[in-house]
Amino acid sequence: MNQKNSLSEFGLLFGIIAGVVLGVICGFVFGEQMAQIKWIGDMFMNALKAVVVPLIMASIIVGVASLGDVRKLGPMGGYTLGFYALTTAIAVGLGLFFTTLFHPGTGLSYEGLAAPEVIRDREFSFIDLITGFVPSNIFQSMANTDVLPLIIASLLFGGVLTTLGEKGKPVQAFFEGFDAAMMKIVQIIMWFAPIGVFALVAGILGHYGGGMAVLNTVLQISRFVLTVIVGLSVHAFVVIPLLLYLLAKTNPMQYFYNMLPALTTAFSTASSAATLPLTIRCVEENNGISRRTASFVLPIGATVNMDGTAFYEAAAALFIAEVYGIDLHFGQQLTIFITAVLASVGAAAIPHAGLITMVLVFKSVDLPVEGIGLIFTVDWFLDRFRTAVNVWGDSAGAAVVEHMLPETVLNDAPKQP
Repeated sequence: MNQKNSLSEFGLLFGIIAGVVLGVICGFVFGEQMAQIKWIGDMFMNALKAVVVPLIMASIIVGVASLGDVRKLGPMGGYTLGFYALTTAIAVGLGLFFTTLFHPGTGLSYEGLAAPEVIRDREFSFIDLITGFVPSNIFQSMANTDVLPLIIASLLFGGVLTTLGEKGKPVQAFFEGFDAAMMKIVQIIMWFAPIGVFALVAGILGHYGGGMAVLNTVLQISRFVLTVIVGLSVHAFVVIPLLLYLLAKTNPMQYFYNMLPALTTAFSTASSAATLPLTIRCVEENNGISRRTASFVLPIGATVNMDGTAFYEAAAALFIAEVYGIDLHFGQQLTIFITAVLASVGAAAIPHAGLITMVLVFKSVDLPVEGIGLIFTVDWFLDRFRTAVNVWGDSAGAAVVEHMLPETVLNDAPKQP
């Protein structure tokens, strides 16, 4: 990365961080008045979401087609899913450990609790997750930003292109140009990131009554909030850096610094999907990961790798069990472990998605779904922390897969400067 690009990235990073800080300050000082500017942040988030679908499909098609042989997908897919399964399992284990350690539910009452409207009468099963892999209408999946079926369709399309020989080259060239155009659009959108991030943070604080109202809400179940933040911090600043160092032979501090624009955007938007375009850009341009690795690993990560969500669902299950005075034996905790890992795969990369799949975790051990009402008031706040952890885990996966793949698979792919 040349000096000009370095200065540009530093300016973007400084602007985003300044936007977050000023958003928090204005949210506390001006309170509910800041809700009036939330629409500016929504426009920024909508702009990012608008490029997610075309970017995912184009990047995966180009990445798979550029392998030249669809059989090379096997090793890349194996390393990708293996790493993501490892980090998700560790996150769930940490969720169970820290909740057991801190006992955040002791002394809290469950009287008058009701299931939040977002999950009320909402049915969701693992069968729904599996059948969702194959959409009945690909255009409907695009409109709904259902990323998982779009990934499956793009993998299939890119794989077929590798078998067409000369006939497939014009199609591949089209998607390469389309992919480059989408990344250019992302760069243009990011010029407005500091303003968009400021409006999102200040607007959401104003929407929930201002900074002091939010602080009072957090303090009501402060031990649970502290448990989640401490556990996620251990996963983000100990587990993932350790894996980066051991498996990717990468300097975790430098890699983390290079990902800060994406991580701060993830914190602001609470959406892995909306952050995906910037995640791809930071991984490629700032950390030098090849395009074919990033375009394959990151979209899959934004869909199936939800470390923060997995941690949160496991911690919430034990927390609510403690509030209701339900003693969960080892077998039930093992059930929570397995269900939280699987449910996190089905959590859409959008705000509050973890609440919906949390119902699966609760029902697996017969916990009252009404208990989710106790944490719903702080879910939007904690959602930002776990989304940032999700994106951090995704980006680490790209480095690990890049390092572990044989050169015969990468085919000496050139890295970004």
